[in-house]
Amino acid sequence: MTGAEILIQTLIEQGATTVFGYPGGNVVDIYDALYRSGESIRHILTAHEQGAAHAADGFARATGKTGVVIATSGPGATNLVTGIATAMLDSVPMVAITGNVPTDMIGRDSFQEINITGVTMPITKHNYFVSDVRELADTLREAFQLAKSGRPGPVLVDIPKDVQVAQCDYVPAPPVQPYAQRKAKQHYIDAAVKLINKAKKPYLYIGGGANRSELSEPIMAFAEKIGAYIGCSLMGLSVFPNSYERFLGMEGMHGKYASSVANHRADLIIGIGVRFSDRATGNVAKYATGASIIQLDTDLAEINKNVRVDVGIIGDIADALERIAAKCRKKSLPQWSKEIAALRQEQAEMEAAADALSGDMAPKKLIEAINRRKTADTLIATDVGQHQMWAAQYIDLEKPKHFLSSGGLGTMGYGLGAAIGAAVGTGERAVLITGDGSFGMNLTELATAVTYRIPLVIVIFNNGVLGMVRQWQTLFFGSRYAQTSLEQRQTDFVKVAEAFGAQAGRATTQAAFDALLQKAMAAEGPFVIEAAVDKDEIVLPMFAADSSVDEIITKDPREKGE
Repeated sequence: MTGAEILIQTLIEQGATTVFGYPGGNVVDIYDALYRSGESIRHILTAHEQGAAHAADGFARATGKTGVVIATSGPGATNLVTGIATAMLDSVPMVAITGNVPTDMIGRDSFQEINITGVTMPITKHNYFVSDVRELADTLREAFQLAKSGRPGPVLVDIPKDVQVAQCDYVPAPPVQPYAQRKAKQHYIDAAVKLINKAKKPYLYIGGGANRSELSEPIMAFAEKIGAYIGCSLMGLSVFPNSYERFLGMEGMHGKYASSVANHRADLIIGIGVRFSDRATGNVAKYATGASIIQLDTDLAEINKNVRVDVGIIGDIADALERIAAKCRKKSLPQWSKEIAALRQEQAEMEAAADALSGDMAPKKLIEAINRRKTADTLIATDVGQHQMWAAQYIDLEKPKHFLSSGGLGTMGYGLGAAIGAAVGTGERAVLITGDGSFGMNLTELATAVTYRIPLVIVIFNNGVLGMVRQWQTLFFGSRYAQTSLEQRQTDFVKVAEAFGAQAGRATTQAAFDALLQKAMAAEGPFVIEAAVDKDEIVLPMFAADSSVDEIITKDPREKGE
């Protein structure tokens, strides 16, 4: 077989059913082999390589499989960079395949030549430059193995054109399995159990690692046994049903009030598959000053990286949790439950007061309308900004892997590609909650959604501004709105959507929004809803990056008397 044929055969061998990409001169042999493979593997042609990378990312998050993306050399490869970095920071398994100029042209500034392995070295788990066709199949197998092993992440394989056309024997192999994870040492398990047994206010802080490890049921059973309540990072959303009585929601800078304050008041915080990012902790010098901290993670580098912990447990999280739970005493903590109930009541009163002052098109009301129309199987994707935080606070999630958002890199323009990939991978309808700023980044992927008739509802919270940055300018920069107004653009998103071939409508009232949403949820292909949102809406609660929950803002300071 040629190298290109070996590539496609190895993808099929490793269980890849769908790949995303965009052809070009230095991958034309790969695309020819893909064409000749028939229906063995599906290719989704996106409008831009960045969209393809985000689609592979969304596919991986929603299905639990490894996403695959293909791009040509030079600009095709560099257009993948933001998508690869997004996957890296959120620990998403992906294999990125790039073509390159022939090996004898490397280093000569050839047309569309770029050292993509050098460019992506800091944002991949590993990358490869394949110089010998006889090494191609095993290199791809290793890439898939690395992408899924331990803490998942993206792996890049760069294949020069002459390697694609060279021939050698292809020897089939079974699908690779992730490397076996180490088991946590017993003395760390014992140390954790000791802290848990004496805790009076335990709090479980859950991240994306738990979502990938499918730990929903074990963590809920553990929480009930030790009397703990549960909060999560942005990446931990959808691990637990919103209806679960011990789940308080996302905590941190824009987290739910009860979850953030419970974290702050806890005497023991148990972090599971979470990195204690700055958005969750605020000023680390002020974080959890009265609590002991236990951290369970597959990645040694995360232990003590952002906060100092009392017990760091490295290895197979599921195994460690099972061993800890087996040794812990079952206990009831009525005083902690009473304190949590009081926090929830405070939160409910704050939200009710805000609701009373909110307008007809308040973001919370729009998200509640989405909740009424969607099902438990509906995938939710977001871009980055205020709409992302409103979605994180108020969207109802009942199944794992059903919330897709760029948490680490904070990639505006991520959501549309990710929603397409997730819908392709699962066959379920997706709802993208986005803003006018984020949507403008990669709206060309509407062409992809229309072409493949993706069951996708796109809700654009259009406030005419870069809302999150403007919110900071309002609260901390004396309302000096430097370059955050988008109103001068006068973009008509309804006409844009219709030009791409999508159905679309604009809503300026909640009744109109709900009517459009009902129509959109029944549509066969993509449907865009532009929702007019007040530019002065801000996301609350919040605390600044250098502050803590002690300085949490729960009311709009522009209100009279505040």
